[in-house]
Amino acid sequence: MPVTSEVERVDFIAVPTLDRERSAKFYGETLGLERNPNSSEQWMEFEIGNVTLALLPHEYTGRSEFTPSSGPIALRVSDVDEARRKLEEAGVEFPMETIDSGVCHIAPFFDPDGNSLMLHRRYAPYADGSTP
Repeated sequence: MPVTSEVERVDFIAVPTLDRERSAKFYGETLGLERNPNSSEQWMEFEIGNVTLALLPHEYTGRSEFTPSSGPIALRVSDVDEARRKLEEAGVEFPMETIDSGVCHIAPFFDPDGNSLMLHRRYAPYADGSTP
């Protein structure tokens, strides 16, 4: 039997970091994410509704060189332009203009370790007419 049939859910998404304190400040203060009160200083977690982001110290990755995550974590916001403006005021740099894909608005950016993130909002209904 394949192991995947036993998988129940995703418990967390690991965000590699070279500096936990700097990352905790970015995710907690700059992005305003809620820190899980049960997480420790060694294993910091931030809750975002349906998923937990866990700051993964580089030494736990098993890699000799630090490699930031290039697969973006899409953070759903009610208004991409407004959220972007607030983050820019807080010093976050965006490498390009906000993208309108015809289905959603996307504003890519990076955390202090170079991990890929994006502000995201789907505005178009799905093919069945339902909305996200």
